[in-house]
Parts: sequence; C-alpha cells; structure tokens
Amino acid sequence: MDERYDVVILGGGIAGSGLAAMLARGGKDVLLLEQTTTYSDIVRGEIMTPWGVKEAASIGLLDALLGANAHYVTRHIGYDELLAPAVAEQAAIDLGTPLPGIPGHLALTHPQHRQALFDAAIASGATAKRGVQVGKITLGESPSVEFQCDGRATTVHARLVVGADGRNSMVRQAAAIALKQDRPRNHMAGLLVENAAGWDERTASFGTENDFFIAVFPQGRGRVRIYGVWSLEQRNRFAGAGGTQLFLSALRRSCCPKAEYLAAATPAGPLLSFLNNESRAESLAVDGALLIGDAGGWSDPVIGQGLGSAYRDVRIVSDILLSNRDWSKATFTPYEAERRERVRRLAHVAELMTRLYADFDEPCRARRARYFERAGSDPAMMAVGGAIALGPDGLPPEAFTPEHRAYVLDMASA
Repeated sequence: MDERYDVVILGGGIAGSGLAAMLARGGKDVLLLEQTTTYSDIVRGEIMTPWGVKEAASIGLLDALLGANAHYVTRHIGYDELLAPAVAEQAAIDLGTPLPGIPGHLALTHPQHRQALFDAAIASGATAKRGVQVGKITLGESPSVEFQCDGRATTVHARLVVGADGRNSMVRQAAAIALKQDRPRNHMAGLLVENAAGWDERTASFGTENDFFIAVFPQGRGRVRIYGVWSLEQRNRFAGAGGTQLFLSALRRSCCPKAEYLAAATPAGPLLSFLNNESRAESLAVDGALLIGDAGGWSDPVIGQGLGSAYRDVRIVSDILLSNRDWSKATFTPYEAERRERVRRLAHVAELMTRLYADFDEPCRARRARYFERAGSDPAMMAVGGAIALGPDGLPPEAFTPEHRAYVLDMASA
C-alpha cells in the first residue's frame, strides 16, 4: 500500500498526539503512528505546572485532560529539615495565585494523559494507528516512512515527517542529528502509591532531610506519586527485590509528620529510577523532518517541566505549519531559537534546584538556610519557584544569568 499525507508524526505521546490534534483541526491531512498498543506507566510526566496548564488551555486541549479525570493540586508546602513543620505549613503557597484562572498543578497519570490526547487527535480528524513497527525513514525532498501494522506493510509519503518518538528517536537518527547529554547530577526514582488517604489530595510538597530529597504529587482518590532524589555515589541505594520497601521507609521524615501516610501506603506501580540530566539535539529541523518533545532533548526531571515544554512545542510548531506554505528547514528557525533559550533557562533552574536542595552536604545546608532566611523579603530568591509556576519566560531575563545564580547561592560566580 502507498499513501500520502501532509504530515506523518511518529510517536503518539504528549507532543505527538497534541500536534496531530492541532494540525487535523487546522485542516491538514495527518497520520499519527504509535508503537505501543497500550500506554504504560513510565514513572514520569503526571504533573503539569501552571504555565503548562495555560499552554494546554491556549490551544484547546485542556478540556480533553479534564475529561480524563485530571486532578488539580492547589497548594504547596515546602517541608524541610531546616524548618519546623508548623513553620513550613504556615508558609504554604497557593498554587492558584501565579496565573489567574489556573487553579494550580494539573495531575493526571501519564497513560491517561497520552490516551486522552490520542483520542483527541482521532476526534479532530487525524488518522491514527497503534502497534506500528517503523522500518525505513527517508527524508529530504520526498519524505517517506515504511512501517508494519496489523500484518501489512505500508509506505506513506508526506511533506513533513515529525519525530515525536522520544529519547531514542528514530527520526532524529534518520536525520543524522546528534544529541548532547549533560553530565547527570543525581539519581532519581518515582513510585505511585495508593491508600495514602491521610495525605491531603490538594497538597504537593518537596524538601530535603539528610541525604534524600522527595517530591510529592497527589493524583486524587488516595493515590500519590512520590519522587526521591539521592547522590550518584549511592547508585544502588534502592536496587534489588527489597528496593520498594527501602524507598517507602526513606519517606519517613521528622520534618513532615504526614509523610508517615506515604511510607505506609501501598505500591500501585513499579519503582523506576533514572538519572537527572538535560539533553539537547544539535538542531531540530532538516529538510523533510522536524523534532518535537523529548526527541529534541529534555530538561532535568527534578524540576518537572517536561509536560509544559511539550505543549509549548505543540503550540509553536502548529502555528508555524498552519500559517506557512513553506515547510523547509529555514521556516522552523524561530522554533529552534525559542526552544534553545527555553532549554538554557530550564537548565539554569534545575542547577539552582539541585544546588539548594540536592547536593546533600554542609555547604548545601548552609545555602538553603540563607535562602530560607532571605526568601520572604527578597524577590530574587523566588526564581526557582517562579520559573516552575510561570514558565521559562515568566520572569525577567536577568533571572536566568550567572550573576543571578551566584546571588541566589550566595557565592562567587564560577
């Protein structure tokens, strides 16, 4: 079989399905190809901070998520070994304040999120196939994709092949685009638990005690996603058959009495670990192909900005494709420039987050103590939380400079 489309998108994840929905709504003939037949828990991507929620709303995709039982988390408490629990709770942050009309973080399991957007793409008029095994990808003046699905071999031709196929992108490889990965900062693991009814389902939290940083994101109905971060030197800290119980035990912390509800909860998914780092593709476009989402690189998951960034990709790329007849490489220069600066700013925020909360040494404790002392009276101290809530362009440019980093960390610039 030989078929033709305006756009073929490889990867039915957040960015791929979101873009398929937008282009199909705009009248483009879109084919969306997804390898899996069922979305599984990849232990990432289930919390979207306010600027990401705003991005999804701006392109009309938020309703699809709310229809999939997405859950708003409206309050943040920064429990920490340097703060008495009552002090931390008194300083709770209303997550609906930064962006009017956005109640807070939006929580939705990654499988549900991906399925909601995949269904939205079909409802918008895209052709979508699952269980696809992609073979040869040809780019240049006459792009094409060969694949197997339902026992049939098919070759499709398109004006543009979009790689939304994740960190090991076949489209990126076919385009011979190199991927640069920065040195990992820490180890990180995530676990979904249930029967954690004692934890307020509207309250998120993060903080450090001893040599462990945790982040807590309720999913509603007694389910909570918990992330832990620890040093590279302890790579096997939660490895092996007893790793899950060791992880749960590590959640018990004197600075947060309610963490006991998390430690006593029931695992509802796998404990998966990964490294904290950023990456970036050396370019995002070649003639006949374009990279979006993790195929073009990712931010350090310690700051949880992957979903917002994916929706930003969808908005910018769909605007370009729907408003230009020329889809050659040069047309995507504005997208590449915006994403390059976005990645730089998010790396700045991730570095600050790590230096403040996850270096796990006495200098880190001292930095964090000074940070807590000054945060209430010095707006410059709010760059980490501000960027996470408002996005990488929600603060002045000077908030993302080496000088600002040195000021926040109260140390000489390296």
